[in-house]
Amino acid sequence: MSSALLTELMYCFSVLSVLLLLGTYLRGVVPFFRKLFLPASVIGGFIGLLAGPIIWSGGGIPFPKEWISTWAALPGILIVPVVASVPLGMKFGGAGSSAGRTSANILKMFGVLMAVCAAQMLVGLGVRQFFMVTQPEMNLYAPFGFELSQGFSGGHGTAGVIGSFYKGLDLPYWEIAQGVTTTTATFGIVGGMIIGIIAINIAARRGKTAILKKPGDIPLDMGKGFQRNQELQKSLGRETTYNSSIDSITFHLAIILAGCGIAYIIMNAAKNNGIPGLGQIPIWAYSILVMFVVNFAIQKIGLGSLIDNKTKSRIAGICSDYAITAAIASMPVRAIMRYITPIIVMVIIAYIVTYLLATLLCWKFFDNCQFERSMAILGTCTGVFLTGLMLLKICDPDYDLPVLNDYSVGFSFTSVLNFVLLPITVNMLLKYGFGPNLAYQTGLLAASMIVIIFAGGIFAKPASVKERG
Repeated sequence: MSSALLTELMYCFSVLSVLLLLGTYLRGVVPFFRKLFLPASVIGGFIGLLAGPIIWSGGGIPFPKEWISTWAALPGILIVPVVASVPLGMKFGGAGSSAGRTSANILKMFGVLMAVCAAQMLVGLGVRQFFMVTQPEMNLYAPFGFELSQGFSGGHGTAGVIGSFYKGLDLPYWEIAQGVTTTTATFGIVGGMIIGIIAINIAARRGKTAILKKPGDIPLDMGKGFQRNQELQKSLGRETTYNSSIDSITFHLAIILAGCGIAYIIMNAAKNNGIPGLGQIPIWAYSILVMFVVNFAIQKIGLGSLIDNKTKSRIAGICSDYAITAAIASMPVRAIMRYITPIIVMVIIAYIVTYLLATLLCWKFFDNCQFERSMAILGTCTGVFLTGLMLLKICDPDYDLPVLNDYSVGFSFTSVLNFVLLPITVNMLLKYGFGPNLAYQTGLLAASMIVIIFAGGIFAKPASVKERG
Protein backbone atom coordinates (compact mmCIF):
# COMPACT_ATOMS: atom_id res chain seq x y z
CA MET A 1 0.00 0.00 0.00
CA SER A 2 1.46 3.37 -1.03
CA SER A 3 1.76 6.37 1.25
CA ALA A 4 -0.87 8.14 -0.87
CA LEU A 5 -3.41 5.41 -0.11
CA LEU A 6 -2.53 5.54 3.58
CA THR A 7 -3.00 9.30 3.53
CA GLU A 8 -6.43 8.87 1.89
CA LEU A 9 -7.33 6.35 4.59
CA MET A 10 -6.28 8.86 7.24
CA TYR A 11 -8.52 11.48 5.62
CA CYS A 12 -11.42 9.01 5.68
CA PHE A 13 -10.96 8.30 9.39
CA SER A 14 -10.48 12.00 10.14
CA VAL A 15 -13.84 12.88 8.57
CA LEU A 16 -15.53 9.98 10.39
CA SER A 17 -13.99 11.28 13.63
CA VAL A 18 -15.46 14.74 13.03
CA LEU A 19 -18.87 13.15 12.36
CA LEU A 20 -18.60 11.18 15.61
CA LEU A 21 -17.76 14.35 17.56
CA LEU A 22 -20.69 16.17 15.97
CA GLY A 23 -22.92 13.23 16.89
CA THR A 24 -21.68 13.37 20.48
CA TYR A 25 -22.36 17.12 20.68
CA LEU A 26 -25.85 16.83 19.18
CA ARG A 27 -26.72 13.92 21.47
CA GLY A 28 -25.88 16.15 24.42
CA VAL A 29 -27.79 19.29 23.35
CA VAL A 30 -30.77 18.10 21.28
CA PRO A 31 -33.64 16.86 23.52
CA PHE A 32 -35.01 14.57 20.79
CA PHE A 33 -31.74 12.66 20.53
CA ARG A 34 -31.39 12.53 24.32
CA LYS A 35 -34.85 11.05 24.78
CA LEU A 36 -34.19 8.37 22.16
CA PHE A 37 -30.68 7.62 23.51
CA LEU A 38 -29.41 7.56 19.93
CA PRO A 39 -25.71 6.65 19.72
CA ALA A 40 -23.35 9.37 18.48
CA SER A 41 -22.26 7.03 15.68
CA VAL A 42 -25.80 6.87 14.29
CA ILE A 43 -26.30 10.65 14.53
CA GLY A 44 -22.88 11.36 13.02
CA GLY A 45 -23.41 8.85 10.22
CA PHE A 46 -26.65 10.51 9.18
CA ILE A 47 -24.99 13.93 9.27
CA GLY A 48 -22.41 12.61 6.80
CA LEU A 49 -25.12 11.05 4.63
CA LEU A 50 -27.45 14.06 4.62
CA ALA A 51 -24.66 16.57 4.04
CA GLY A 52 -22.78 14.58 1.38
CA PRO A 53 -23.12 14.01 -2.37
CA ILE A 54 -25.18 10.80 -2.05
CA ILE A 55 -28.30 12.74 -1.09
CA TRP A 56 -27.57 15.88 -3.10
CA SER A 57 -26.49 14.17 -6.36
CA GLY A 58 -23.05 15.69 -6.49
CA GLY A 59 -23.90 18.70 -4.32
CA GLY A 60 -23.46 19.17 -0.58
CA ILE A 61 -20.07 18.52 0.94
CA PRO A 62 -17.95 17.19 -1.96
CA PHE A 63 -16.68 14.00 -0.34
CA PRO A 64 -14.58 12.23 -3.01
CA LYS A 65 -16.05 9.01 -4.43
CA GLU A 66 -12.97 7.16 -3.18
CA TRP A 67 -13.79 8.16 0.40
CA ILE A 68 -17.39 6.99 0.09
CA SER A 69 -16.21 3.69 -1.42
CA THR A 70 -13.78 3.29 1.47
CA TRP A 71 -16.53 4.04 4.00
CA ALA A 72 -18.76 1.42 2.34
CA ALA A 73 -15.98 -1.17 2.64
CA LEU A 74 -14.89 -0.26 6.19
CA PRO A 75 -17.78 -1.94 8.09
CA GLY A 76 -16.93 -5.31 6.55
CA ILE A 77 -13.32 -4.94 7.71
CA LEU A 78 -13.85 -3.35 11.12
CA ILE A 79 -16.49 -5.91 12.07
CA VAL A 80 -13.84 -8.68 11.99
CA PRO A 81 -12.02 -7.56 15.18
CA VAL A 82 -15.41 -6.82 16.77
CA VAL A 83 -16.57 -10.40 16.20
CA ALA A 84 -13.14 -11.81 17.05
CA SER A 85 -13.22 -10.10 20.45
CA VAL A 86 -16.38 -11.95 21.55
CA PRO A 87 -14.74 -15.19 22.79
CA LEU A 88 -11.74 -13.42 24.35
CA GLY A 89 -11.93 -13.55 28.14
CA MET A 90 -14.83 -16.00 28.22
CA LYS A 91 -14.77 -18.31 31.24
CA PHE A 92 -16.99 -21.29 31.73
CA GLY A 93 -17.89 -23.17 34.85
CA GLY A 94 -17.28 -20.29 37.28
CA ALA A 95 -18.39 -20.67 40.85
CA GLY A 96 -22.04 -19.97 41.36
CA SER A 97 -22.79 -19.26 37.70
CA SER A 98 -24.24 -22.74 37.15
CA ALA A 99 -26.37 -22.95 40.28
CA GLY A 100 -29.99 -24.04 39.67
CA ARG A 101 -32.10 -20.93 39.42
CA THR A 102 -29.40 -18.76 37.85
CA SER A 103 -28.68 -21.37 35.17
CA ALA A 104 -32.40 -21.67 34.44
CA ASN A 105 -32.77 -17.92 34.01
CA ILE A 106 -29.68 -17.65 31.80
CA LEU A 107 -30.93 -20.47 29.60
CA LYS A 108 -34.39 -18.93 29.44
CA MET A 109 -32.98 -15.52 28.49
CA PHE A 110 -30.99 -17.24 25.74
CA GLY A 111 -34.13 -19.06 24.57
CA VAL A 112 -36.26 -15.91 24.48
CA LEU A 113 -33.60 -13.99 22.54
CA MET A 114 -33.32 -16.81 19.98
CA ALA A 115 -37.11 -17.12 19.74
CA VAL A 116 -37.45 -13.41 18.93
CA CYS A 117 -34.65 -13.63 16.32
CA ALA A 118 -36.34 -16.61 14.64
CA ALA A 119 -39.70 -14.84 14.68
CA GLN A 120 -38.14 -11.78 13.03
CA MET A 121 -36.69 -14.03 10.33
CA LEU A 122 -40.17 -15.45 9.72
CA VAL A 123 -41.52 -11.91 9.38
CA GLY A 124 -38.80 -11.07 6.83
CA LEU A 125 -39.48 -14.26 4.87
CA GLY A 126 -43.23 -13.66 4.92
CA VAL A 127 -43.00 -10.06 3.74
CA ARG A 128 -40.59 -11.02 0.95
CA GLN A 129 -42.92 -13.80 -0.22
CA PHE A 130 -45.93 -11.48 -0.10
CA PHE A 131 -44.26 -8.87 -2.31
CA MET A 132 -42.84 -11.53 -4.64
CA VAL A 133 -46.41 -12.68 -5.29
CA THR A 134 -48.20 -9.31 -5.34
CA GLN A 135 -45.45 -7.17 -6.91
CA PRO A 136 -43.10 -9.47 -8.88
CA GLU A 137 -41.84 -6.47 -10.86
CA MET A 138 -39.98 -5.36 -7.72
CA ASN A 139 -37.63 -8.32 -8.35
CA LEU A 140 -36.45 -8.73 -4.76
CA TYR A 141 -33.04 -10.40 -4.50
CA ALA A 142 -32.89 -13.89 -2.97
CA PRO A 143 -31.92 -13.13 0.66
CA PHE A 144 -34.06 -9.98 0.95
CA GLY A 145 -35.85 -9.99 4.30
CA PHE A 146 -32.92 -11.57 6.12
CA GLU A 147 -31.71 -8.02 6.82
CA LEU A 148 -34.65 -7.48 9.19
CA SER A 149 -33.46 -9.86 11.89
CA GLN A 150 -29.83 -8.88 11.34
CA GLY A 151 -30.61 -5.17 11.64
CA PHE A 152 -33.07 -5.52 14.52
CA SER A 153 -31.23 -8.13 16.58
CA GLY A 154 -27.72 -7.40 15.36
CA GLY A 155 -27.68 -3.63 15.03
CA HIS A 156 -25.77 -1.38 12.66
CA GLY A 157 -22.52 -3.27 13.15
CA THR A 158 -24.04 -6.38 11.59
CA ALA A 159 -24.48 -4.46 8.34
CA GLY A 160 -20.74 -4.86 7.92
CA VAL A 161 -21.06 -8.60 8.47
CA ILE A 162 -23.74 -8.84 5.79
CA GLY A 163 -21.82 -6.66 3.35
CA SER A 164 -18.58 -8.56 3.91
CA PHE A 165 -20.22 -11.97 3.56
CA TYR A 166 -22.18 -11.11 0.42
CA LYS A 167 -19.14 -9.43 -1.12
CA GLY A 168 -17.10 -12.56 -0.40
CA LEU A 169 -19.73 -14.58 -2.27
CA ASP A 170 -19.43 -12.18 -5.25
CA LEU A 171 -23.07 -11.16 -4.92
CA PRO A 172 -23.62 -7.92 -6.89
CA TYR A 173 -26.12 -6.54 -4.40
CA TRP A 174 -23.82 -6.68 -1.36
CA GLU A 175 -23.75 -2.91 -0.93
CA ILE A 176 -27.54 -2.63 -1.21
CA ALA A 177 -28.00 -5.45 1.31
CA GLN A 178 -25.57 -3.70 3.65
CA GLY A 179 -27.60 -0.51 3.25
CA VAL A 180 -30.92 -2.32 3.83
CA THR A 181 -29.49 -3.85 7.02
CA THR A 182 -28.36 -0.40 8.13
CA THR A 183 -31.85 0.94 7.39
CA THR A 184 -33.63 -1.78 9.40
CA ALA A 185 -31.11 -1.28 12.21
CA THR A 186 -31.91 2.44 12.28
CA PHE A 187 -35.64 1.80 12.32
CA GLY A 188 -35.03 -0.80 15.00
CA ILE A 189 -32.95 1.27 17.40
CA VAL A 190 -35.19 4.37 17.09
CA GLY A 191 -38.47 2.47 17.28
CA GLY A 192 -37.20 0.14 19.99
CA MET A 193 -36.15 3.04 22.22
CA ILE A 194 -39.47 4.83 21.67
CA ILE A 195 -41.52 1.69 22.40
CA GLY A 196 -39.29 0.82 25.38
CA ILE A 197 -39.44 4.28 26.98
CA ILE A 198 -43.22 4.46 26.50
CA ALA A 199 -43.58 0.99 28.04
CA ILE A 200 -41.33 1.95 30.98
CA ASN A 201 -43.30 5.14 31.62
CA ILE A 202 -46.61 3.25 31.60
CA ALA A 203 -45.25 0.41 33.77
CA ALA A 204 -43.76 2.87 36.28
CA ARG A 205 -47.09 4.67 36.65
CA ARG A 206 -48.91 1.37 37.12
CA GLY A 207 -46.41 0.05 39.66
CA LYS A 208 -45.23 -2.81 37.44
CA THR A 209 -41.51 -2.01 37.82
CA ALA A 210 -39.42 -3.51 40.63
CA ILE A 211 -37.31 -0.39 41.37
CA LEU A 212 -38.28 2.56 39.15
CA LYS A 213 -41.17 4.38 40.80
CA LYS A 214 -41.69 7.29 38.44
CA PRO A 215 -40.57 8.19 34.91
CA GLY A 216 -38.63 11.20 36.23
CA ASP A 217 -36.10 8.83 37.82
CA ILE A 218 -34.27 8.54 34.46
CA PRO A 219 -30.90 10.30 34.96
CA LEU A 220 -30.27 13.39 32.80
CA ASP A 221 -26.60 12.52 32.23
CA MET A 222 -27.62 9.17 30.76
CA GLY A 223 -29.65 10.99 28.15
CA LYS A 224 -26.86 13.46 27.35
CA GLY A 225 -24.40 10.64 26.85
CA PHE A 226 -21.55 12.01 28.97
CA GLN A 227 -20.68 12.44 32.65
CA ARG A 228 -19.04 15.67 33.82
CA ASN A 229 -18.81 14.70 37.50
CA GLN A 230 -15.35 13.14 37.82
CA GLU A 231 -16.37 11.26 40.95
CA LEU A 232 -19.05 9.41 38.99
CA GLN A 233 -16.91 8.71 35.91
CA LYS A 234 -16.16 5.00 35.62
CA SER A 235 -12.88 3.33 34.76
CA LEU A 236 -12.26 2.11 31.21
CA GLY A 237 -10.88 -1.17 32.56
CA ARG A 238 -8.08 -2.84 34.49
CA GLU A 239 -4.47 -2.26 33.49
CA THR A 240 -3.26 -5.85 33.22
CA THR A 241 0.20 -4.93 31.90
CA TYR A 242 2.84 -2.36 32.83
CA ASN A 243 3.19 0.52 30.39
CA SER A 244 6.96 0.20 30.62
CA SER A 245 6.50 -3.05 28.69
CA ILE A 246 3.31 -2.62 26.66
CA ASP A 247 0.17 -0.56 27.10
CA SER A 248 -2.75 -2.67 28.30
CA ILE A 249 -5.00 -1.55 25.44
CA THR A 250 -2.21 -2.30 22.95
CA PHE A 251 -1.81 -5.75 24.49
CA HIS A 252 -5.51 -6.58 24.07
CA LEU A 253 -5.61 -5.09 20.57
CA ALA A 254 -2.53 -7.09 19.57
CA ILE A 255 -4.18 -10.36 20.64
CA ILE A 256 -7.36 -9.53 18.73
CA LEU A 257 -5.57 -8.42 15.55
CA ALA A 258 -3.19 -11.38 15.69
CA GLY A 259 -6.23 -13.68 15.84
CA CYS A 260 -7.74 -11.84 12.88
CA GLY A 261 -4.49 -12.26 10.94
CA ILE A 262 -4.46 -16.01 11.59
CA ALA A 263 -8.09 -16.17 10.46
CA TYR A 264 -7.25 -14.43 7.17
CA ILE A 265 -4.34 -16.83 6.58
CA ILE A 266 -6.56 -19.88 7.16
CA MET A 267 -9.36 -18.49 4.97
CA ASN A 268 -7.00 -17.65 2.10
CA ALA A 269 -5.34 -21.07 2.34
CA ALA A 270 -8.75 -22.75 2.15
CA LYS A 271 -9.71 -20.69 -0.92
CA ASN A 272 -6.37 -21.09 -2.71
CA ASN A 273 -6.37 -24.87 -2.21
CA GLY A 274 -10.00 -25.22 -3.28
CA ILE A 275 -11.08 -27.01 -0.11
CA PRO A 276 -14.82 -27.76 -0.58
CA GLY A 277 -17.12 -25.74 1.67
CA LEU A 278 -14.39 -23.91 3.58
CA GLY A 279 -13.94 -21.32 0.84
CA GLN A 280 -17.51 -20.13 1.40
CA ILE A 281 -17.07 -19.49 5.12
CA PRO A 282 -16.86 -15.73 5.85
CA ILE A 283 -13.78 -14.21 7.46
CA TRP A 284 -15.52 -13.27 10.70
CA ALA A 285 -16.55 -16.92 11.18
CA TYR A 286 -12.90 -17.94 10.91
CA SER A 287 -11.92 -15.15 13.30
CA ILE A 288 -14.38 -16.17 16.01
CA LEU A 289 -13.26 -19.81 15.79
CA VAL A 290 -9.59 -18.82 15.95
CA MET A 291 -10.25 -16.61 18.98
CA PHE A 292 -12.03 -19.44 20.77
CA VAL A 293 -8.83 -21.46 20.40
CA VAL A 294 -6.66 -18.49 21.43
CA ASN A 295 -8.83 -17.80 24.48
CA PHE A 296 -8.78 -21.48 25.46
CA ALA A 297 -4.98 -21.47 25.26
CA ILE A 298 -4.73 -18.29 27.33
CA GLN A 299 -7.01 -19.69 30.02
CA LYS A 300 -5.27 -23.08 29.93
CA ILE A 301 -1.78 -21.69 30.59
CA GLY A 302 -3.06 -19.58 33.46
CA LEU A 303 -2.88 -16.15 31.84
CA GLY A 304 -6.62 -15.47 31.90
CA SER A 305 -6.10 -12.72 34.48
CA LEU A 306 -4.32 -10.66 31.82
CA ILE A 307 -7.55 -10.32 29.83
CA ASP A 308 -9.89 -7.57 30.95
CA ASN A 309 -13.40 -7.70 29.50
CA LYS A 310 -13.90 -3.94 29.83
CA THR A 311 -10.74 -3.20 27.87
CA LYS A 312 -11.71 -5.74 25.23
CA SER A 313 -15.16 -4.18 24.98
CA ARG A 314 -13.66 -0.70 24.57
CA ILE A 315 -11.65 -1.90 21.56
CA ALA A 316 -14.73 -3.53 20.04
CA GLY A 317 -16.67 -0.34 20.79
CA ILE A 318 -14.15 1.83 18.92
CA CYS A 319 -14.34 -0.40 15.85
CA SER A 320 -18.15 -0.49 16.04
CA ASP A 321 -18.48 3.30 16.33
CA TYR A 322 -16.40 3.90 13.21
CA ALA A 323 -18.05 1.01 11.34
CA ILE A 324 -21.56 2.30 12.08
CA THR A 325 -20.71 5.88 11.13
CA ALA A 326 -19.09 4.72 7.88
CA ALA A 327 -21.98 2.39 6.99
CA ILE A 328 -24.62 5.09 7.42
CA ALA A 329 -22.60 7.85 5.74
CA SER A 330 -22.12 5.65 2.65
CA MET A 331 -25.63 4.19 2.48
CA PRO A 332 -26.84 3.84 -1.16
CA VAL A 333 -30.10 5.66 -0.48
CA ARG A 334 -31.47 5.67 -4.02
CA ALA A 335 -31.02 1.93 -4.41
CA ILE A 336 -32.61 1.29 -1.01
CA MET A 337 -35.62 3.49 -1.80
CA ARG A 338 -36.60 0.93 -4.42
CA TYR A 339 -37.36 -1.44 -1.54
CA ILE A 340 -38.73 1.08 0.94
CA THR A 341 -42.30 -0.27 0.91
CA PRO A 342 -41.45 -3.87 1.92
CA ILE A 343 -38.88 -2.49 4.39
CA ILE A 344 -41.51 -0.36 6.16
CA VAL A 345 -44.06 -3.20 6.16
CA MET A 346 -41.70 -5.73 7.71
CA VAL A 347 -40.36 -3.19 10.22
CA ILE A 348 -43.86 -2.36 11.49
CA ILE A 349 -44.78 -6.04 11.81
CA ALA A 350 -41.43 -6.70 13.53
CA TYR A 351 -42.12 -3.98 16.13
CA ILE A 352 -45.36 -5.71 17.10
CA VAL A 353 -43.97 -9.26 17.06
CA THR A 354 -40.82 -8.34 19.00
CA TYR A 355 -42.68 -6.44 21.72
CA LEU A 356 -45.36 -9.10 22.14
CA LEU A 357 -42.91 -12.02 22.23
CA ALA A 358 -40.51 -10.29 24.63
CA THR A 359 -43.36 -9.33 26.95
CA LEU A 360 -45.41 -12.52 26.84
CA LEU A 361 -42.49 -14.96 27.14
CA CYS A 362 -40.93 -13.07 30.04
CA TRP A 363 -44.17 -12.84 32.00
CA LYS A 364 -44.94 -16.51 31.26
CA PHE A 365 -41.60 -18.16 32.02
CA PHE A 366 -39.88 -15.96 34.63
CA ASP A 367 -40.91 -15.68 38.25
CA ASN A 368 -39.16 -12.38 39.02
CA CYS A 369 -38.29 -9.07 37.32
CA GLN A 370 -40.44 -9.99 34.33
CA PHE A 371 -40.86 -6.43 33.09
CA GLU A 372 -37.17 -5.56 33.43
CA ARG A 373 -36.20 -8.73 31.55
CA SER A 374 -38.66 -7.95 28.76
CA MET A 375 -37.21 -4.45 28.34
CA ALA A 376 -33.64 -5.80 28.11
CA ILE A 377 -34.76 -8.26 25.43
CA LEU A 378 -36.83 -5.64 23.59
CA GLY A 379 -33.84 -3.28 23.45
CA THR A 380 -31.45 -5.98 22.27
CA CYS A 381 -33.82 -7.36 19.65
CA THR A 382 -34.51 -3.93 18.13
CA GLY A 383 -31.01 -2.49 18.48
CA VAL A 384 -27.90 -3.90 20.11
CA PHE A 385 -26.82 -5.24 23.48
CA LEU A 386 -26.14 -1.68 24.69
CA THR A 387 -29.70 -0.65 23.77
CA GLY A 388 -31.06 -3.45 25.94
CA LEU A 389 -28.59 -2.46 28.63
CA MET A 390 -29.81 1.15 28.41
CA LEU A 391 -33.47 0.21 28.81
CA LEU A 392 -32.52 -2.07 31.70
CA LYS A 393 -30.52 0.72 33.34
CA ILE A 394 -33.52 3.05 33.12
CA CYS A 395 -35.54 0.44 35.03
CA ASP A 396 -32.66 -0.60 37.32
CA PRO A 397 -30.17 2.33 37.54
CA ASP A 398 -27.67 0.59 39.86
CA TYR A 399 -28.21 -2.94 38.51
CA ASP A 400 -29.47 -4.15 41.88
CA LEU A 401 -31.69 -6.76 40.23
CA PRO A 402 -30.35 -10.16 39.05
CA VAL A 403 -31.36 -9.39 35.45
CA LEU A 404 -27.98 -8.05 34.24
CA ASN A 405 -26.05 -11.28 34.86
CA ASP A 406 -28.70 -13.53 33.29
CA TYR A 407 -29.10 -11.17 30.35
CA SER A 408 -25.36 -10.70 29.70
CA VAL A 409 -24.49 -14.40 29.72
CA GLY A 410 -27.59 -15.35 27.73
CA PHE A 411 -26.77 -12.71 25.13
CA SER A 412 -23.17 -13.99 24.82
CA PHE A 413 -24.45 -17.45 23.91
CA THR A 414 -27.00 -15.94 21.51
CA SER A 415 -24.45 -13.79 19.68
CA VAL A 416 -22.10 -16.73 19.15
CA LEU A 417 -24.90 -18.98 17.89
CA ASN A 418 -26.20 -16.27 15.55
CA PHE A 419 -22.77 -15.92 13.96
CA VAL A 420 -22.65 -19.70 13.47
CA LEU A 421 -26.12 -19.81 11.93
CA LEU A 422 -25.71 -16.77 9.66
CA PRO A 423 -23.83 -18.47 6.76
CA ILE A 424 -26.13 -21.50 7.01
CA THR A 425 -29.21 -19.29 6.78
CA VAL A 426 -27.87 -17.22 3.88
CA ASN A 427 -26.87 -20.31 1.90
CA MET A 428 -30.36 -21.74 2.40
CA LEU A 429 -31.89 -18.47 1.21
CA LEU A 430 -29.70 -18.54 -1.90
CA LYS A 431 -30.26 -22.18 -2.80
CA TYR A 432 -33.79 -23.04 -1.70
CA GLY A 433 -37.24 -21.53 -1.95
CA PHE A 434 -39.72 -20.15 0.52
CA GLY A 435 -40.97 -23.51 1.84
CA PRO A 436 -37.68 -25.02 3.11
CA ASN A 437 -36.62 -21.73 4.68
CA LEU A 438 -39.99 -21.33 6.35
CA ALA A 439 -39.62 -24.83 7.82
CA TYR A 440 -36.04 -24.08 8.91
CA GLN A 441 -36.92 -20.87 10.77
CA THR A 442 -40.04 -22.44 12.28
CA GLY A 443 -37.81 -25.24 13.55
CA LEU A 444 -35.46 -22.70 15.15
CA LEU A 445 -38.41 -20.99 16.81
CA ALA A 446 -39.71 -24.33 18.09
CA ALA A 447 -36.23 -25.29 19.34
CA SER A 448 -35.98 -21.97 21.19
CA MET A 449 -39.32 -22.60 22.88
CA ILE A 450 -38.16 -26.08 23.91
CA VAL A 451 -35.04 -24.53 25.45
CA ILE A 452 -37.17 -22.11 27.48
CA ILE A 453 -39.51 -24.87 28.66
CA PHE A 454 -36.60 -27.22 29.35
CA ALA A 455 -34.83 -24.63 31.49
CA GLY A 456 -37.95 -23.92 33.51
CA GLY A 457 -38.90 -27.56 33.88
CA ILE A 458 -35.51 -29.03 34.78
CA PHE A 459 -33.68 -26.31 36.71
CA ALA A 460 -36.61 -24.63 38.42
CA LYS A 461 -38.52 -27.76 39.43
CA PRO A 462 -36.19 -28.89 42.26
CA ALA A 463 -36.48 -25.44 43.85
CA SER A 464 -40.28 -25.53 43.78
CA VAL A 465 -40.33 -29.08 45.25
CA LYS A 466 -38.05 -27.96 48.04
CA GLU A 467 -40.28 -24.98 48.75
CA ARG A 468 -43.33 -27.26 49.01
CA GLY A 469 -41.41 -29.54 51.37
